[in-house]
Amino acid sequence: MRLVIDGDGSPVKEEVISLGKEFHLPVVIVTSVDHYTRKEYPAFVQFIYVDKGADRADYRIVKEIQKEDIVITQDYGLASLVLGKKARAFHHNGKEYLIETIDELLMQRYLGAQMRKSGSRTKGPKPFTAEDRQHFKQILREVLQKSSSLRK
Repeated sequence: MRLVIDGDGSPVKEEVISLGKEFHLPVVIVTSVDHYTRKEYPAFVQFIYVDKGADRADYRIVKEIQKEDIVITQDYGLASLVLGKKARAFHHNGKEYLIETIDELLMQRYLGAQMRKSGSRTKGPKPFTAEDRQHFKQILREVLQKSSSLRK
């Protein structure tokens, strides 16, 4: 099992890395070359850089993931592809994407895009707070604890 982050806009990279260390799991961060960093990371953290362009990181994540990996993304489209490969997917708000509900989320995304295209304004996401960060970390910690106890 690995923790895979859709890294271009993820506000929870450090929390995932912290949990990767705690549970001895590799962390893979897939991001555009626009987000290249020289920051030093522990050896269990791997960066995969992709060319600029819409969905490049998503396609690479789909190529990289394996059954039982956990993907962190806010992209419903990517989440649907991940679920199809028997991996798990979580939003940075801690909510797990599920096969049973992904179609509804994709439809909401489509309808929102149609509204914006016709000139309507839609509300964006609320600012990500320290409490949101802690909530995400607690949810993922519980998931990892349960997974590690099942593997023993």
